[in-house]
Amino acid sequence: MFRSKEEVIANIPDLLGLTAHMVDMPSESFHEGPITDWFEAELRKIPGLTVDRVGDNLVARTNLGRSQRVLLGGHTDTVPANGNADARVEGKTLWGLGSADMKGGLAVMLELARSIPEPAVDVTYLFYAREEVAIKHNGLRELFELRPDLCEADVAVLGEPTHAVLEAGCQGTMRFVLTLAGKRAHTARGWMGRNAIHRLGGLLGALDTYEHRQPVIDGCKFHEGMQAVFIDGGVAGNVVPDSVKLTINHRFAPDRSIEQARAHVEEFVRPFLEEGDTIEQTDASPGALPGMNHPLLASLAGRNDLEVRAKLGWTDVAFFAERGIPAVNFGAGDPLLAHTQEERVEEPYLQIVFLALAQLLTEGV
Repeated sequence: MFRSKEEVIANIPDLLGLTAHMVDMPSESFHEGPITDWFEAELRKIPGLTVDRVGDNLVARTNLGRSQRVLLGGHTDTVPANGNADARVEGKTLWGLGSADMKGGLAVMLELARSIPEPAVDVTYLFYAREEVAIKHNGLRELFELRPDLCEADVAVLGEPTHAVLEAGCQGTMRFVLTLAGKRAHTARGWMGRNAIHRLGGLLGALDTYEHRQPVIDGCKFHEGMQAVFIDGGVAGNVVPDSVKLTINHRFAPDRSIEQARAHVEEFVRPFLEEGDTIEQTDASPGALPGMNHPLLASLAGRNDLEVRAKLGWTDVAFFAERGIPAVNFGAGDPLLAHTQEERVEEPYLQIVFLALAQLLTEGV
């Protein structure tokens, strides 16, 4: 077992082989029980860890009385297979479902737990279920509701695929459904009605030319967006439609709260709404500030000369940020390959992530 940075570098474990073993264990969302059983058995073999299981969520912790605690987390589920259910290793590359998103990250976590018995910080290793489905099913959310004590930490690092780049914080996301009214008529006498779908023209044009805000926060450049993502309208092929629904998705930087982002969207669409039209917010998730000013995260980036950039998508780091815990995404896989048939992970990136996190655990700040 490693007790110093030098020992870690000299004895990097077979992360690619371990990841391949995990890929060969199916764990599609809602079917994570068997892989969680396996993780639990492996973690209980490691001296000095307290292991708690909540449903198909698993938390292993050191309790050494250190002044700071680092949480390393990752989800155990995958999306459905697409002809890539089985692991295939070619040289230093592993192909297969979940290899990038995010069994490579889980392999790093497990080997760190095995390899560093006396870290300079206390460590929480958190393996959770159902990340790839609706947020209401999310295992991390379940843990925060049922056992928030297990999720306490000074900082959190999630193994989402980032190609060994530190992606700090994340943007928030929200959706709205706008309903615009019209007046029915026969299309042969369309002038006697009012086409609700045509009323969308001005709003769609405004969305197409929307000026995206790009704030820089803690050195990370975010890029907001507002997009029409769904249109529902029409009665029949010979009827002027009297109603249309437009769904808008807004991605907002973490310097705005949900309330501020909602106000921005409502102000943007107001010129296109009339009496009788409605706007309904259907969901919202807050963003997460980068948190790179925390000494532990600054050390992780600085000592390893890691590129740091904003996370433009939404990830589970927001759950931690809501509770005042700075959190970043840091994993070996290429995020552009996640959920695709070409999903894969490369050994050098697994090693970069392992060594950077091992140094954080063995040296602290």
